[in-house]
Amino acid sequence: MRFHLIGCSVLVRELSDAIVRSAHTVDALYLPAGLHDMGAKPMRERIQQAIDEADSSHYDAVLLGYGLCGNGLVDLRSRGTQLIVPRAHDCITLLMGSRIRYRSYFDANAGVYFRSAGWVERAAEMEEQLCSLGFSASESDLVAKYGEDAGRYLYEELTRYRRNYRKLTYIRSACDDGTNFIAQARAEAAEKGWAFEEMDGDNSLFRRLLSGDWNEDYLIVPPGHRILSSYDEEILAAAPCS
Repeated sequence: MRFHLIGCSVLVRELSDAIVRSAHTVDALYLPAGLHDMGAKPMRERIQQAIDEADSSHYDAVLLGYGLCGNGLVDLRSRGTQLIVPRAHDCITLLMGSRIRYRSYFDANAGVYFRSAGWVERAAEMEEQLCSLGFSASESDLVAKYGEDAGRYLYEELTRYRRNYRKLTYIRSACDDGTNFIAQARAEAAEKGWAFEEMDGDNSLFRRLLSGDWNEDYLIVPPGHRILSSYDEEILAAAPCS
């Protein structure tokens, strides 16, 4: 079979590892890291563009190397060939290898933030994306631009999310020795005053996606259907396009 893979560049290592293990022919397109930071609508539009640009007559399936990612996949439409999507909340689920493992770890570790090789090496790319949206402006920059009161208020709002985190966990994938990346993640945790932990990742969701082994961990979206959020343990569902 021949597949067209559309994936996030944060996952390029894991997806590339799965490609070289696949018995099928795979053409891959990696979209910019941090696309989800732009919001669900711009993310959806960019991925839909990539789906539409794929020659459906040329492929047996279009594979998405993404999780739901804040509903960024909702309403994506399959045109001429089937879409295959992992049932994953986000890339952390993909890196951990299962929905169950993700939920178990998340429930036991309130206030945890994650890093992986891709997150660390693409940090500059994602920081540039955040800066373009105004999320990484310093307090002094915002004060200078908007005035004392408005600038301080904006800074408080833009950095509020940081107060919810108390721990940084580095997910070490099977295709990454991680030595330098782990050191950078550990330094980030120390700088922010967070606890630090390492855990082994699991590349099985990536490898099964690229091998065509699409069991209950994957949503198969037939042509003429679109992706929905199921708001349950299945995470994703498919429905006919209206």
